[in-house]
Amino acid sequence: MSNAVSVRAEVPAIDPRLFRSTMGCFATGVTVVTTAYEGQIHGMTANAFLSVSLDPPLVLVSIGCHSRMHSLLAPGRRYGVSKLSEDQEQLSRHFSGKPVPGLQPSFIWHAETPLLADALAHVVARITDAHPAGDHTLFIGQVEYLHYREGRPLLFFRGQYGKMAAV
Repeated sequence: MSNAVSVRAEVPAIDPRLFRSTMGCFATGVTVVTTAYEGQIHGMTANAFLSVSLDPPLVLVSIGCHSRMHSLLAPGRRYGVSKLSEDQEQLSRHFSGKPVPGLQPSFIWHAETPLLADALAHVVARITDAHPAGDHTLFIGQVEYLHYREGRPLLFFRGQYGKMAAV
């Protein structure tokens, strides 16, 4: 049983553009979240993805309430996460609502869940909890499948794609 209490204090108004610009100072990896629904593959680019727990293995993805993906996810359903490599920027753009003409994404499947072929890493999770959080919902999933390969990630920083420098 949780003793957490939600308190909503008066806070000064925060300019949404300033908020977005400030939060953009945190470099993230780029993922495409996928699911299958009624025989169709649905995907969206997301950088709000993180691990939550090792035992049990849990991950979280934050999805905007007004997105099509939001309506497709629910407790008990699965989602896939493909962590993109530095050479998959076009896939990120394609799934962010800016379709790339002629691009034909390739998918592999695990547990009836589509994953982008050749991604740096794959995760399949079954949704155990969904928590509304402002204009997004946090979908927590128990990991059922993991795979990764060697390579360099696609990065996102201040609204721009980037690559890791050689180490």
